[in-house]
Amino acid sequence: MKIDTIQHSGAFVNTRMKALFVAQDDKPVTLREIDLALLTPFQRGLLVTDGTVTRFIEAYTFTPVEVALLQQSKRALSAEHIWLELPAGAEVILRQVALQTHLPDESSPTIHTYAESLVVPKRLPKSFLEGLESDKHGLGGLLRHSSLETRRELLWCGVENLTHLPPAIAHLEGKPFISRAYRVFANQELLMLINENFPL
Repeated sequence: MKIDTIQHSGAFVNTRMKALFVAQDDKPVTLREIDLALLTPFQRGLLVTDGTVTRFIEAYTFTPVEVALLQQSKRALSAEHIWLELPAGAEVILRQVALQTHLPDESSPTIHTYAESLVVPKRLPKSFLEGLESDKHGLGGLLRHSSLETRRELLWCGVENLTHLPPAIAHLEGKPFISRAYRVFANQELLMLINENFPL
């Protein structure tokens, strides 16, 4: 492949990425730019999929994905949250999960995704909120089985080294992750903000 062709392809990819991630210029300062050429097709797929990540991983690996609930708690926002359009003091649910596969010959599971979500309970039906505690399909599964018609809006992506992880995945602290954030809407209302992190 000629040099000018490579450069043209890189410019095309960068343009497409900016079109996909609508707030890329507003990404957190902890995120570094991604060199897409260094990612595997699987990693690029995880980055841009607008379906459920669980289904994508299962289709790619031919292995059932377990949703491990690491932590979930209600809290009041200490400040206005512009990405959820909520004022200070509004109640949200902080939910942390790991998407993992566990093969019979493995001594420990393979972590494919660490996700941290802020869910707005007042904008969701009671059946959805009840399923948060017990459902093993994750947020995507709960939304799929609800009566809500939802859409996702990709905000930004980058590479970062995560810290302050839950104890169950603390062994991944300091290691690089591909990270992305997106919002979920239904009936023109913001339901949740999800940050997904994929180990490199």
